Amino acid sequence: MSSPHRLTRRQFVSTAAAVAGASLAPTARLFAAPQDPAVDALATQGASRSRERVPWKAEPFSLSQVRLLEGPFKRQMEIANQWVLGLPNDRLLHTFRLNAGLPSSAEPVGGWEKPDCELRGHLAGGHSLSACALAYAATGDDAFKQKGDELVADLAKCQDKLGNGYLSAFPEEFFDRLREGKRVWAPFYTYHKILAGHLDMYVYCGNHLALETAEKMADWTGHWCEGLSDAHMQRVLKVEHGGMLESLYNLYALTGKKAYAQIGDHFIHREFFDPLADHRDELKGLHANTNIPKVIGAARRYELTGDARDRNLAQFFWDEVTSERCYATGGTSNEEHWRTDPGKLSGELGEHAEECCCGYNMLKLTRHIFGWTADPRAMDYYERTLWNSRLGTQDGEGRKSYFLPLGAGLWKYYNSQWDSFWCCTGTGMEEFAKFGDSIYFHDDDGIYVNLLIASEVRWPEKGLRLRQETDFPEKETSSLTVRVQRPVELALNIRVPYWATKGGGVSLNGEPLPVFSNPSSSLTFKRVWKDGDRVEVSLPMTLHVDATPDDASVQALMYGPLVLAGKLGNQGLTEQMMYLKDDPWLKAKPSPVPEINSPSSASLAWVEAVHDSPLTFRTVGQSASTTLVPFYKLSGERYTVYWKVKSHPSQETES
Repeated sequence: MSSPHRLTRRQFVSTAAAVAGASLAPTARLFAAPQDPAVDALATQGASRSRERVPWKAEPFSLSQVRLLEGPFKRQMEIANQWVLGLPNDRLLHTFRLNAGLPSSAEPVGGWEKPDCELRGHLAGGHSLSACALAYAATGDDAFKQKGDELVADLAKCQDKLGNGYLSAFPEEFFDRLREGKRVWAPFYTYHKILAGHLDMYVYCGNHLALETAEKMADWTGHWCEGLSDAHMQRVLKVEHGGMLESLYNLYALTGKKAYAQIGDHFIHREFFDPLADHRDELKGLHANTNIPKVIGAARRYELTGDARDRNLAQFFWDEVTSERCYATGGTSNEEHWRTDPGKLSGELGEHAEECCCGYNMLKLTRHIFGWTADPRAMDYYERTLWNSRLGTQDGEGRKSYFLPLGAGLWKYYNSQWDSFWCCTGTGMEEFAKFGDSIYFHDDDGIYVNLLIASEVRWPEKGLRLRQETDFPEKETSSLTVRVQRPVELALNIRVPYWATKGGGVSLNGEPLPVFSNPSSSLTFKRVWKDGDRVEVSLPMTLHVDATPDDASVQALMYGPLVLAGKLGNQGLTEQMMYLKDDPWLKAKPSPVPEINSPSSASLAWVEAVHDSPLTFRTVGQSASTTLVPFYKLSGERYTVYWKVKSHPSQETES
């Protein structure tokens, strides 16, 4: 059975964006200009907007224009942000200082940040900066800006001591090994995280020192690449290098210095890009999160150069992964890789499916896809992944998952407080800080309401605030209230998700309207809005099956956009099993899960809602009854996401 989020390439029809020679992009565009009011004058003087050669059909509001209201996303954001504030800067900076020959008596942190780990510095000098910058933009809390500013200042001292623009927690000798083809653990991956963190501190916090540091880092990169032939650089690119292409083009967008775009072009990995440009899926065997950031870089390059080939390959990749290589959760990968041919997922449901970084990066790519097309189906995927693959990967204290196990009888597990610091810890810090960044987009004529998340967006140019009050998913309704200084004409585009198969209801200022859009479309109100106008939308959720493409009997249950997981208790689980230290590879002993007997492979007769208990279901007609709840809510116990459903052929034939 094909899942609603698995769109074929023929089904995904995008609007071709005309390449405009020097179109102006609003400040909300990713890295188009700093988003802090204090540096707005610089944004206009720098004219970075004019470097955007491709206009987006819909633009995201800047993170500082959106505020989350009470609900699951705000609660989880606050937990995550407090964990970030609790990381002492001296401990984060320890290995940077040692590498620069500066004194440090701080106790080092462990795991992937410990002094002998070759990936050290990725979180301490990279993700932590991004998380602080994003949290400041999303909340306005000066504590995050202060923490980030202090980190930037100390990292700049380390860079100055090294003297040549290089900045890392490990020595340049790692890059010598990379050049020579010797074994080394992804030095450009870590370098990218540090570069991206500094760019975020400039964009969201207006920290000019961070931009200076980033430029010096990029200059060092250009010098390093200059000595390599093209063939040699292509061999270098076989080693994971993160989002170097994206960040260098973002730096070009901010500064207007074409040299940074030219340095970025050194990171065009032709062996990976060429098949995608020819619409060939040759992803089998590749490390997933090594390659998703490359595609984000291609998307960014398209926007800044107008090279349609980059858009073409990014669009094909997104379509292929979301239609053929994603689980019901929206996540992708098993044991960090795409191990099989397209659509072969039924055998990929183990303790190491899926890697959380992949969900983070697929959401980043989806923002570009939606911006180019304004296609609601892109946000159908975004919503599914946000609720199921991202929201539920944090414990109650802010610690994050590395893998989101999908095998039956397994459980969620997280980093320890001081002895993990995995890559997914870092991307999780960023993701949970920026939950407001895709709820709303806009064009010149109106607002796109993409997600049912309690929040408020400000649009000063229109003199408008839009407040969304909702208890979704506990309740299937959302109320949108317009606050304006004076009447304003614009379109309000509300996404009708793929799962709204039974329609819904809508009212304007309490008066029911007799119209409704089809699933995966937009419900558009274009009118002159007055202060206090209110639109109320009801989107009833229903149960539906998401089976693996290659085996219809391996099924996940969904309710609206929510994956449901069967609760299997916490027998045998210990603290050590749920909080891993250095090694994120769970060695699991899953508990048994009974098969489901059903009249047919398409029947849902084996599950029913539990009355007076919202979002709770149970199996019926089985040897034992199992309770099911939304996957994002489940922690601290075993579960099953996918069920083996055994149908009865005689009943299936009769029906």
